[in-house]
Amino acid sequence: MHLTALPESYRKIFWTGISNKVILNCQNVAEVTLSIFYAFSLISGCGTFTFLSSAVAAISGLLMGYELGLISGALLQMSSILVLSCKEQEIVVSSLLFGALFASLTGGFLIDRFGRRPAIIIASSLLVLGSLILLPYESYRILIVGRIAIGISISLSSIATCVYIAEIAPQHRRGLLVSLNELMIVIGILFAYISNYAFASISHGWKYMFGLVIPLGALQAVAMYFLPPSPRFLVMKNNDEAARKVLEKLRETSDATKELTVIKSSLKDEHQYSFLDLFRSKNNMRARMLVGLTLVFFVQTTGQPNILFYASTVLKSVGFQSNEAASLASTGVGVVKVVSTVPATVFVDQVGSKTFLCIGSSVMAVSLVTMGLVNRNIHVNFTNVCRSQSPEDFFLQRPGNLTGVTNGSLKDLFASKTSPERLSFGAQKSPHVARTEELNRTALAGGKSTTGSHMESGEVPVVLKWLSLGSLLVYVAAFSIGLGPMSWLVLSEIFPGGIRGRAMALTSSMNWGINLLISLTFLTVTGKISLFTVTLLAEWKFCLQMNACGSHGGQQYLHLGV
Repeated sequence: MHLTALPESYRKIFWTGISNKVILNCQNVAEVTLSIFYAFSLISGCGTFTFLSSAVAAISGLLMGYELGLISGALLQMSSILVLSCKEQEIVVSSLLFGALFASLTGGFLIDRFGRRPAIIIASSLLVLGSLILLPYESYRILIVGRIAIGISISLSSIATCVYIAEIAPQHRRGLLVSLNELMIVIGILFAYISNYAFASISHGWKYMFGLVIPLGALQAVAMYFLPPSPRFLVMKNNDEAARKVLEKLRETSDATKELTVIKSSLKDEHQYSFLDLFRSKNNMRARMLVGLTLVFFVQTTGQPNILFYASTVLKSVGFQSNEAASLASTGVGVVKVVSTVPATVFVDQVGSKTFLCIGSSVMAVSLVTMGLVNRNIHVNFTNVCRSQSPEDFFLQRPGNLTGVTNGSLKDLFASKTSPERLSFGAQKSPHVARTEELNRTALAGGKSTTGSHMESGEVPVVLKWLSLGSLLVYVAAFSIGLGPMSWLVLSEIFPGGIRGRAMALTSSMNWGINLLISLTFLTVTGKISLFTVTLLAEWKFCLQMNACGSHGGQQYLHLGV
């Protein structure tokens, strides 16, 4: 019986019962959530409201990690549907980094001018806007615009969130709460890889991937509005009374005069330094800056950040043939990052950041040697991996699409869907690429592509395929206990408080800039010199790094107070 057939009185009773049940369930969820926050706040020893504010702000880390890991799986689908060349795939990946670099150069000014909390709200809103841009269109240019907006968002939020959490946290729990943001980043990466696998076989699944962050981004923007501003920012704006009230609420005390005095004193110290002091011998600042920039250089030249973007593509090149298999294998990368980051965060105070850095670098070097030797024996043309699928191939791989479709009608269908922009690109293809695509089209008449048959022929032995994945996971784990979290911890410690913000802004800009350069050339360079040569170059870099760990560079590092 349909609900409208019931008398009005019965319908009212029905909807009242449903409403009461929903309200009761929401109340139960809210109570459980508050209980969890209360338990964590007791463990952290920083107060419920402080922990709640830090957790809401740290959602930025979750969103950032998700956006960084998302493109790995989405790229497999987008490259097929939009018929992207290797260079266009690199531009799609790097467009986010271009936006992030721009925001890193201007973000410091924005958070000092408008505040930390408004900057997080703006960043969350921009992420929602950038994601919404990507949903209704299937355009290469629109894709780049949306990715640039998201890049600006995650870079601005990463700066504002770390500063906001550090300024609302009590001094004895500052490191723990700031590291919460780092943990949320790796959890976001894991969620992204799970999403990549979940939507790998769904038509236009990449749109669902981009859309999943919209509710969470909107929720954070709304929630941040009800949280207190940074007390340090209020003091910077000569609003001492408001800063006192915020501190009393955060510390759950009736007198915050002592902490307010400390904040005022630290702000006076900032006027002792100028930006150019970073490159002078004053207080050994030049050496500190050299250590900071060197660490950032090592972080990016490990190639680890590019693994986030191209994990599925790399795994596909070493024998994981389908999108689903490559996405599932890359999920292991996310799991390993989370599992490895937790102990590094917990035990860093007991073990020391330098120890973690050197141990992590040593293990990364060993795993790179293994990975290089394995890839030397895998005879796969890496360049063809990012060109191997046409829309025809992608369509044929989906279940149920072969019935009643002839080869001629299938080609006509995709020819009609091809935009002038994609046709103009096709006219400029090199003879090698044109020949490869002609072979694929010829093989399509037989039911499979040349590349597909090549991969399915068993040329990549199972042992080598899993050795490659295993060495990659060890490499990721070593990075996650060493260079990943420890570099930024060291950077936050080696600079005096009066110039720390400007130093972090400079190192952050260099970080995004090198990442942009490598991501923009990763597929092209790897295709020309092979994955084996790339791992050899990374191994040479680790030799330099290990020399720094055990020699004068390491001693100088210790003298800086780390």
